[in-house]
Amino acid sequence: MTSARTSDGEDRDAVLHAVSSAVLAVTRHLSVREVLQVIVRSARRLLDARYAALGVPDDQGAFAEFVAEGISDEQWDAIGPMPRQHGMLGAMLREGTPVRLPDIRRDPRFEYWPRAHPVLKDFLGVPIRDGDQVLGIVFLSNKRAPGGFTEADERLLTMFAAHAAIALTNARLYERGRELALVEERTRMARELHDAVTQKLFSLRLTAQAAASLVPRDPDRALRELDRVERLAGEALAELRAVIVELRPAELDRHGLAETLRKHIRLLDRLHPASFSFEETPVCELEPATEVAILRVAQEALHNASRHSGARTVHVRLGCAGGRVVLEVRDDGTGFDVTAAAGRGLGIASMNDRAQALGGSVRVSSEPGRGTLVRMEVPT
Repeated sequence: MTSARTSDGEDRDAVLHAVSSAVLAVTRHLSVREVLQVIVRSARRLLDARYAALGVPDDQGAFAEFVAEGISDEQWDAIGPMPRQHGMLGAMLREGTPVRLPDIRRDPRFEYWPRAHPVLKDFLGVPIRDGDQVLGIVFLSNKRAPGGFTEADERLLTMFAAHAAIALTNARLYERGRELALVEERTRMARELHDAVTQKLFSLRLTAQAAASLVPRDPDRALRELDRVERLAGEALAELRAVIVELRPAELDRHGLAETLRKHIRLLDRLHPASFSFEETPVCELEPATEVAILRVAQEALHNASRHSGARTVHVRLGCAGGRVVLEVRDDGTGFDVTAAAGRGLGIASMNDRAQALGGSVRVSSEPGRGTLVRMEVPT
């Protein structure tokens, strides 16, 4: 009797520990997209399901966000656009109650899947709620253990969804705060553009007009004025670049660093003959300035790889270990002499400056015919 009670207690402790670990994993991620991904990953692991997904509805009958686990990128591309609010997903949004089925295909609310969609059988879906509002739906399918999902599984996922709602709400509030801070920052930048660059350009225009009027009667003085035009133009360009560099890309606030990089790399993969790929290992929470620096270095390295390397493949890896975040951009292109390239405008000095400003470093490894590796390390 005592042994049975001990076993029940151990099982309960194991479940609570799993829930606690999953919820803590969620709260370490601040962007909404990353929170959704961790919720799905944690739920799938928690209940040992083959497939897991989470949809956040929009106001147009579709989903503003939809993430899935257990499906490869190739399968996801073959499935096509995000689902509409129809069938079982639409019913769950309307009803706002958990659904547990031995076979979803036999339920009258089921409609259809796209041709490339994996076949789902046993199904467990739970709404993620904030009071009366349904923030999203998390659902699992094809439990690995025989027998399908149990009543205990439903209680566990419902409890997990309640914690996930808190994490998702916090992430939205955090992103909203970052958006407000971004508006304030852009307002400040606009003032700087007006106070510095605009005034410089105004002086540039006046000096150019004066030079033009002096050409017929005093060419030497006109040349001196043109020298001044060149100097003012250089100063205006330098100040404009300084302002632009400080701007935080809006994509980072909407999607976070990893997803912004992933979208950028997918775009390059479609536009260029080379194959571009992205690997993300767990990434720790980063300061906004660190995210901007990593994104800019990645963009610079990817630009060089796509324009100059002649590579067949370009691979990007982003990860975090030992209190440092690591970015690697590797290509199998023609390579180059790093020492000789220092003054060729490949942005190596700029990448180094960004990393060093954060207490980190950028190392470029390359040889003619051996490809190139750009590795950035900065403290978290």
